[in-house]
Amino acid sequence: MILIVVKFRTKPEYTERWPEIVDEFTRATRAEPGNIFFEWSRSLETKDEWVLVEAFQDDAAEAHVGSDHFAAAMESMRPAITETPRVISRTVEGSGWDEMGELKVD
Repeated sequence: MILIVVKFRTKPEYTERWPEIVDEFTRATRAEPGNIFFEWSRSLETKDEWVLVEAFQDDAAEAHVGSDHFAAAMESMRPAITETPRVISRTVEGSGWDEMGELKVD
């Protein structure tokens, strides 16, 4: 699977509205064939930083980046961010979330 983590820094006037700004993009991406997960979190240390963790089946990420909703999202996000987002993108073994072996709950 392709695992992608992206950090977005938002302008103060957009930080609280970020979930609304990315809602359509999030829903459309989650509906894509080959999307495994697409999850947003907010940094506890940096209040204007949003983290996107996403995964796709190996052959699905290219279609995602080429989609109309991806292009629309890039334009709708652009006015709300303070800098170019930072990204990690890797092909990893697996097909989704596994249980953490070091912290099992019975």
